[in-house]
Amino acid sequence: MQSAMIVRDEAAGDASVIGEMTEAAFKTLAVSDQTEQFVIEALRAAKALAVSLVAERAGRIVGHVAFSPVTMSDGTPDWYGLGPVSVLPACQRQGIGTALIEEGLSRVRRLGARGCCLVGHPEYYGRFGFVRAEGLAHEGIPPEFFFVLPLAGPVPRGLVHFHPAFMAKGPQPA
Repeated sequence: MQSAMIVRDEAAGDASVIGEMTEAAFKTLAVSDQTEQFVIEALRAAKALAVSLVAERAGRIVGHVAFSPVTMSDGTPDWYGLGPVSVLPACQRQGIGTALIEEGLSRVRRLGARGCCLVGHPEYYGRFGFVRAEGLAHEGIPPEFFFVLPLAGPVPRGLVHFHPAFMAKGPQPA
């Protein structure tokens, strides 16, 4: 029997565990360049983590999701990017990622989000209501992997720009 899971805000002192868990979660994924832990670190350093949640089981962090503001080329405000989302490999396919994403979307709605976008797998994110973005793109990302979830108002048009922290390739300077 598995212990109960809780989803909570990231707390002071969670950063190193989140980094290690994220590294482990993405280590074997061919679509990853294994920089996701550095992206989270850079978002945290830039104070750009609008929502940062962890999933815990028996006092151990087993998952994490990040949401950060994005910029739309047409000037539409209040859109967020979802990601990275990670779950320890031994705990995947147990609903942890789903719980993190659902709670994270609830939190960005309370922040007044007009929508959320992400780069990911179509078969996974469609269950949350994410759809292909007609008229909105992310430079360098094939359209079949870029998705939006409109929450209030129309989908912006043009290009979306994630926070510069998404370019992080290594540990952040202290």
